[in-house]
Amino acid sequence: MKFCSDCAHPVVLTVPEGDNRPRFVCNNCHAIHYQNPKMVIGSLPVWERDGEFKILLCKRAIEPRYGYWTLPAGFMENAETTAEAAIRETEEEAGANIAIGPLFSLLNVAHVHQVHLFYLARLLDLDFAAGIESLEVELFSEEDIPWDDLAFPTIRTTLELFFADRVAQRETGAPFGFHAQDIVRPMLAPREPD
Repeated sequence: MKFCSDCAHPVVLTVPEGDNRPRFVCNNCHAIHYQNPKMVIGSLPVWERDGEFKILLCKRAIEPRYGYWTLPAGFMENAETTAEAAIRETEEEAGANIAIGPLFSLLNVAHVHQVHLFYLARLLDLDFAAGIESLEVELFSEEDIPWDDLAFPTIRTTLELFFADRVAQRETGAPFGFHAQDIVRPMLAPREPD
């Protein structure tokens, strides 16, 4: 940040009185500009019918991680709830109609100043299509998920937790849990172009 968003004068990075972290402060109007983590909200859309069980993934049409697979997700907007953000992102990226379920995973990605939240969701129909931020959208069974081509560690972690819970549900009848974790592993290096 170089200029104050309140009065347009230059800001300085300093620890304000009574604080313990450096903040951008305007010496003209004395506004303190706090920077907080971004919320990335998404869904884990499931299609289950007649013994068929699949997850909806989107292939990214934008950077970062162009061409890699992800769950439909994106930055939360002002004036919306986390559930509303998950539904909106699923509609925007996958053109999919979902019934939102419970919050499934909360993943702290402190090294990039983000918190990722994923809701369980049920696909209401198979009427989906790639949005402007997706190259394609596809349903995957667990064995067909492109594990080596997933965009982010949060996507891999959420899917791994989901399939582990699914096994536990089949074996013991236990419900899907809520999972909170810190993600410290880096993304895989981009693959070489074909």
